[in-house]
Amino acid sequence: MAIFMASSSKDLAAPSIAFSYDKLAHLLVFGLLATAVLRIPRVFNLGWRGVFMTIALISLYGALDEYRQSFTAGRSVELGDWIADTLGAIIASIVYYKWHCYRRFLEWPTSSQSQRTD
Repeated sequence: MAIFMASSSKDLAAPSIAFSYDKLAHLLVFGLLATAVLRIPRVFNLGWRGVFMTIALISLYGALDEYRQSFTAGRSVELGDWIADTLGAIIASIVYYKWHCYRRFLEWPTSSQSQRTD
């Protein structure tokens, strides 16, 4: 929802510095989105098929988001943004699926979860 709302505005809350972190921001945000999708047990349990579905879904969302920005005054469509979105999804999905240490870190129970008695 945050990505959807941010792409509707021409004024983004981003630091004004000489170097543009736009592509890095796209890579990280869409990587985070891909990780969130892959953390869904039903998707993760599909194995590599779930990884490829997640990458395709996030890449499609990135393309549609870029297209939607073409209707927002002051925003432009950039192929580089979509590529960064897709690369973020690829990197994050593969890292989450293959790097067990990272996955365990993200799935670490919070203190409230570990004290819960069901």
